[in-house]
Amino acid sequence: MLAAVADSPGRLADVLTIRDVDGPAAPGAGEVVVRMLAATVNPSDEVSVSGAYGSRTSFPMVPGFEGVGVVEAVGPGVPGRALGRRVLPLGSAENWQQYKRLGHSWCVPVPDDVPDEVACFAYINPLTATLMVDRFCGPGVREVVVTAAGSAIGRHLAELLTERGITPVGIVRGTPGRGVADAARWRAVIATNEPGWRERLRAAVGPRGADVTFDCVGGAVGGDAFALTAGGGVFVHYGLLSGTPLPAACFTGGGARVELFRLRDTVQKDGGRHLPALFAPVFDNLRRGRLHTAVGPRIGLGELADHLKGPTTGRRAGKILIDPQR
Repeated sequence: MLAAVADSPGRLADVLTIRDVDGPAAPGAGEVVVRMLAATVNPSDEVSVSGAYGSRTSFPMVPGFEGVGVVEAVGPGVPGRALGRRVLPLGSAENWQQYKRLGHSWCVPVPDDVPDEVACFAYINPLTATLMVDRFCGPGVREVVVTAAGSAIGRHLAELLTERGITPVGIVRGTPGRGVADAARWRAVIATNEPGWRERLRAAVGPRGADVTFDCVGGAVGGDAFALTAGGGVFVHYGLLSGTPLPAACFTGGGARVELFRLRDTVQKDGGRHLPALFAPVFDNLRRGRLHTAVGPRIGLGELADHLKGPTTGRRAGKILIDPQR
């Protein structure tokens, strides 16, 4: 079968190759083989391939945390009705290949009315945003700050927050040609490349500070957002797009409480048996037209390595949609 393989840690565009590999063996007890229908590229794939998670990443590896497929073979102990069912195959990477063998408990059934190109993006950003808003934005939360507000997950957070009557303040880098998807969902959007942005952020948040800050940037920007989170508030740190850790002052015990949110911690518990219930609100939002991800280039798996090596200027906005079967 065709697979995308990273033989060593490094930049995804530099270390990824497409090759023919042995297909999966027949599924064992409790296992299935899934034929992949669609997959995509998420920043978490780039981080994993970079070697940042060295303690739990070994090479060579097949990346790809997000994707949707159909169950083509079942092992002993797996109900026959699982055959032909579309699923999200979770619990590991390895979605950038034509077939994936895994435990049936890690397969989340996809509702019939959610298309492949929507289900493909149901995992990392929509589930993270749903879990974080549910966990940290209960009654009484009014002031919320979101870093990387122009990102896909920033858009999802704004959708979920405005449903709760919370209009967040967003922080963006100010990259030319990029901004928030729906300005009406934001009370203010502050660009960090503009002089005086910290003062404007302080004015937007108010003297008390933010009740909750969602940060996936870290570094100096994360530190500035932390400083403007209320003393009794919560600073939710769930990513490191800057590549730089938060300042040590964020962890010295003064100011807001820092919560490190890792989607993996929630997904990996209980052997996957809790996953269908976890995804129920995500699928409900997707079928109502919410938490959708803009689709950019559509490419075959065989083209993926060359596409990632190509120039980034002039590419269509949106996430890559990979067809693993070509």
